[in-house]
Amino acid sequence: MKQFQVPQFITVEDKVIGPLTIKQAVFVLGGIIIIALARFVFIPLLFYPVALVIAATAAALAFLKIGDIPFPTVVKNGFWYSMRPHIYIWKKEQAKSTTPQKATATTQVTMNATPKMSESKLSDLAWSLNIKEKFRESEDKDPSSPLS
Repeated sequence: MKQFQVPQFITVEDKVIGPLTIKQAVFVLGGIIIIALARFVFIPLLFYPVALVIAATAAALAFLKIGDIPFPTVVKNGFWYSMRPHIYIWKKEQAKSTTPQKATATTQVTMNATPKMSESKLSDLAWSLNIKEKFRESEDKDPSSPLS
């Protein structure tokens, strides 16, 4: 029997660019590029607050986890939650009584409607079960069977 090595840490992303994963590097580089473009668009008085917001957003997207869920996933789920329609339906249920009720006529009809098994069907079922049992016993004795 061949043995295969199973990866142990499949939920951990690979560190590709220094201590950053590819996703983290993309968010950080995207933030740097947007800040560089904002430098040419805004005057210095407006640039610094805008750059701070952009840097905080890029850092949150790259490194922040809320309840072990990455921040981009939280943002995506929040977006889709706000875009989909919400329908809340409330149905009042009647309180269940604590006194036991007697069996109704419908349960009697259900019990009477169960089909009876004829003797020939019963013998066919017993024969097929015996065959399956003997087949399993032969598989247990022969481990080189191709079905195991």
